[in-house]
Amino acid sequence: MTTEIKLHARDFKSDQEVRWCPGCGDYAILAAVQGFMPELGLARENIVFVSGIGCSSRFPYYLNTYGMHSIHGRAPAIATGLAASRRDLSVWVVTGDGDALSIGGNHLIHALRRNVNLKILLFNNRIYGLTKGQYSPTSEVGKITKSTPMGSLDEPFRPLSLAIGAEASFVARTVDSDRKHLTEVLRAAAGHPGTALVEIYQNCNIFNDGAFDLLKDPATRDTALLRLEHGKPYRLAPDGEEIVHDIHDPDPARAFALSRLQHPTPIGVLRSVERPVYDALMNEQIAQAVAQRGPGDPTALLAGGDTWTVTG
Repeated sequence: MTTEIKLHARDFKSDQEVRWCPGCGDYAILAAVQGFMPELGLARENIVFVSGIGCSSRFPYYLNTYGMHSIHGRAPAIATGLAASRRDLSVWVVTGDGDALSIGGNHLIHALRRNVNLKILLFNNRIYGLTKGQYSPTSEVGKITKSTPMGSLDEPFRPLSLAIGAEASFVARTVDSDRKHLTEVLRAAAGHPGTALVEIYQNCNIFNDGAFDLLKDPATRDTALLRLEHGKPYRLAPDGEEIVHDIHDPDPARAFALSRLQHPTPIGVLRSVERPVYDALMNEQIAQAVAQRGPGDPTALLAGGDTWTVTG
């Protein structure tokens, strides 16, 4: 029987000085995550944050949990090994649009298709911030940066479309400055069995300031945002057809169509469906193998038929 641990936001603040640029959206996300963590009801040693490289990847330093600041793009791979071998842990990945979708693209899509029990927070500011303002895989066509002085020629990734195409069982989007909504999405992701991908629009006020102003300005956000709630109707235009949002629809077509929308921009959970969880399937296979053949013998494996003797 598991005893729920009673903790508070302050319990998840580490003794490290938080060092991002003043005004960075990462501060708001960190505060929301620290405020949400007590809801898990877990001891801090049963929570792990794994990050890659980038501004967002400083997260493990600032959370008083176990954590690992890993290598560029490889956080999902490291987290997969941890989640599969330690099913008692709540495993979270913190990554950015450059870290996850450039060098880390393959690791991300394979974690999603395997449906490993981990939660991926993808901070999307549409720029490389840590390396000082180069265009990223989510930068818009024509984006002028230090590495694209005449404008980017690349069509950007749409992370949620990519995730749904990779058979992700949970995809959602939220905004750094909307703490209530961000917390609601974190809560839904945490309760999902399998891989949950949460894209968080995050402002980089130094190298791409104002990228999401339309979605945040009180004068424009009500028409610029499409707030999705399961079981609630929505319209794509004021006089358009009323559609009831169903996050559990096994057909990904409507969720994919929503992921392509830009005007208005959907936020909330787009899709949450049940699929077999990778680590549960893997442990079932191991238990079956042990039952049939007994515990493995590493010595027998090393001395098996496919061995060679190398002479100098």
